Amino acid sequence: MEKNENQQDNAIKEEPLNVEDFLEPQPQPKKDEGFALITGATGGLGKAFVYALARRGYKLLLTGRSAEKLHGLQDELANVFPQVETRTYAADLSNGQSRAQLMEQILKDGATLSFLANVAGADIQKGLTEYTDEKIAFQCRVNFEAAVALCRFAIENKAERLKIVNVSSVSGIYPMPYFAIYSATKGALTSFSVALREEMRKKGVSVTAVLPGAMPTRDDVKEQIKGQGLWGKLAAKSPEAVAEISIKAVEKNKRKIIVGFWNKMMRVFTAWLPASWRLRFIAKRWSKISKDAF
Repeated sequence: MEKNENQQDNAIKEEPLNVEDFLEPQPQPKKDEGFALITGATGGLGKAFVYALARRGYKLLLTGRSAEKLHGLQDELANVFPQVETRTYAADLSNGQSRAQLMEQILKDGATLSFLANVAGADIQKGLTEYTDEKIAFQCRVNFEAAVALCRFAIENKAERLKIVNVSSVSGIYPMPYFAIYSATKGALTSFSVALREEMRKKGVSVTAVLPGAMPTRDDVKEQIKGQGLWGKLAAKSPEAVAEISIKAVEKNKRKIIVGFWNKMMRVFTAWLPASWRLRFIAKRWSKISKDAF
């Protein structure tokens, strides 16, 4: 039975995207439905969520580390979506005090939440012995702790209904040597999201864990995708596609969704391999890559 439910969760039809989908306004939510909070709003995927939600008429709360970038995005949105209310909050999600100040300010501004997109993340890639204690804490707090804290905040301050998208990763499906902390935090986020969804059943809260593969958001990621050859090209999805698929999934209250046909096939085929084979293959490939937080 569980297998059938998992298959249903991943059965989101990935319809071809066209220009009209991104230009024509979508039906707007009712005014009492609250705001959409997007973390990592100025990044590639975060910005895609911002635009996708703005097209649907959501009022927006944008957070990221750079106030300058947030204000630039706010000005950009004012030109494209002049009818959409947008507020910005600079915050360091790896810092508990900064997170608390973010939440306090949102409450002071009288905003309730109808949508939460936990997009912010740190994709540090290197062996554990190359980390410092500070880097360990930074990655764990951004990728997992902050998302969990914001889920609780959103639930406690929700509008009539709340949709939560937690952006995990296919990298969290299996343990990944030399990408171990990222993989572990994303796996934890998926597990947490699935459990939270059950806790929120019949309480007006939908929770979906989204597991994308690589996305061509930054130059280093584009080079990494290119280095994977045909597989990288097939498995990669644009941030815009991932955002659209994610929103459609949470609107249907899907438990979790692996984004992309080839990523789904990778999960199916590798599930039958002995764990030792998977670990050796991953270690061999990822030991050649080293990347710090951007």
